[in-house]
Amino acid sequence: MVQQGLEKLGIQVISASLALDGLRLVETEQPDAALVDVCLPEMNGFELFRKIRALDSKIPMIFVTSDISSETTIEAMRLGAFDYLAKPINLDQLRKMTVSAIAARRLMEQPVVMPLSGDGAKGDQFIGRSAPMLEVFKSIGRVSGSNVTVLIRGESGCGKELVARAILQHSDRHGKPYTAVNCAAIPDQLLESELFGHEKGAFTGADQRRKGKFEQCHGGTIFLDEVGDMSLLIQGKVLRLIQDQRFQRLGSNDEIATDVRVIAATNRNLEEMVKKGKFREDLLYRLNGYTIELPPLRDRREDIPQLLEYFLKRERREMGKMSLEGLAPAALDALIRYDWPGNVRQLQSVIRHALLHTTGTVLSLECLPTIVFEGKDSSLVEEVTQHMSEVMTPATTAVQPMSGGRIEEASRIAPDIGSFIDGRLLTGSTDLYNETIEEVERYLFARTLSDTHGNQSKAADILGITRGKVRDRIAYFGIQLERAVTIQS
Repeated sequence: MVQQGLEKLGIQVISASLALDGLRLVETEQPDAALVDVCLPEMNGFELFRKIRALDSKIPMIFVTSDISSETTIEAMRLGAFDYLAKPINLDQLRKMTVSAIAARRLMEQPVVMPLSGDGAKGDQFIGRSAPMLEVFKSIGRVSGSNVTVLIRGESGCGKELVARAILQHSDRHGKPYTAVNCAAIPDQLLESELFGHEKGAFTGADQRRKGKFEQCHGGTIFLDEVGDMSLLIQGKVLRLIQDQRFQRLGSNDEIATDVRVIAATNRNLEEMVKKGKFREDLLYRLNGYTIELPPLRDRREDIPQLLEYFLKRERREMGKMSLEGLAPAALDALIRYDWPGNVRQLQSVIRHALLHTTGTVLSLECLPTIVFEGKDSSLVEEVTQHMSEVMTPATTAVQPMSGGRIEEASRIAPDIGSFIDGRLLTGSTDLYNETIEEVERYLFARTLSDTHGNQSKAADILGITRGKVRDRIAYFGIQLERAVTIQS
C-alpha cells in the first residue's frame, strides 16, 4: 500500500524488509528520504536510525509504528526524526509527510544564503551596523565617561539592558557593583523595600534588617528597567536619591548616603503619563539627563541577517544542533520582511522555535512559526508580478565601474525567465512561484539602482516604495553600492 500510494505521486520507492538490507540500500541508492518502522526483527528502528545517520547525516527519516505512546514519540523526535506516523497508516498523511521530507532533503543541497562557521560567540553581544544603531553606539560613547543619569527609551525587547551594560562597561564604574531591577515585575509594596531596604520590624515578615539595591550598589550603577511602572510614592523617593544621593530604609529615620549612578529605561510615553498625573514631571527631568532612543527592529531591518547569524550560532551550540549549516533563502526573506513587534527578544525566540523543528542541515521556511508570515509585506511582490512582462524585455544600459572611478554605459540583458523556470523544474522545486518572483525582483532592484547610479532615494521614487524598503532589498540581495551596482553571486 505504501509503495503504490507514493508511486502514484511519481515518487520512486525502494524497499527492504530487513534492517541490514535497508542500510545497504541507503549506501548504494542514496535516497532523498527514509521511512523506518520502529519494530524490526534484527534491531529496533531507533538503532537503525543511528546507523543510517552515520551513513548519511542529511537524510530525513519518518518513523512508522503502531506504538503511539508519548515516550516513543518523544524519543523519535529527540533523535532528530523528520516526523512520526502511526499505524494504521493514513495514506494522505503519508504522502504529505514524504513529499515534505523529499523537499527538505533537496533544500539541503541548495546553496546556503547565510553559511555558519565557528561555534558562535558566548555571552551577549550588541549587534548592529545600521545607521540608527550607529547613533546608539555614538550616544553610549558620549555618555559612558560621565556620571549623568541616562534614560533609555524604546519598545519592549529592543535590548535596553544591553545599552545599560554597554554604558557601564565603558565607564569609570566598570568592575564596581551593578544591579538591574525590573520595576514592572515587583509589586509596589515590595519594590520600595527592594530598592531602599528595611529595618527589622518595619512590616509583617521583616524579621531582620535588609540592605536595599541602592545601598548595595554604593560606588556602582543601578539599572531601573520599566521605570514608568513605579508608583508615585516610590517615584518621590527615587527623585530625592538622585538629587541628594541620600535615602532612608523603611522603618528608619536615619539617612544613608550613597554614591550610585542611575540608568533608567522605559517603553512608555512618560510625557503622556505626566499629563495624566501618573508620573512625576520633576523625576522625568532628573532621569532625562541624557536620552538614548533605541530603534525597533523593523526600523533597522538591515541588521536582521547579522542578528540571525549570531543567534543561530549561539542557539545551535546550546541546543546541540551543530549540523545546521545555515538558513534557506525563503526563510531569510520571511524573517527580514516580518515587522517583529517583540523586537530582538522575539527574533531570538523564533530562532529557538525554528531550531526545535529543524531536522536537516538547513533551516527552511517550514520550520518557522506561522506568526512570522502575518507581517509579510507582499506589496512589492504584487507590483513585480503585475509588471513581469515589461521587466523580462532586454534592458538597454547599465553602469559598470571603470578605472579611476569613471563610469561608462554598457549593454545588459535581463534574466532569461524561461530558462530559469526550466532549471528550477528540473531540480524539483516546490517553491517555484516565490523563486521566480525573487529572481525578477533581484533584477528590478539592480537595474533601477544602476540607472540612478546607486542613489537610493531616487530608486525609491521610481519604484514607488519607501527608502527603507530599498535598503532592505539591497541588504537581502547583496547589492554593492560603492562605485556601481553589482550583485554578489
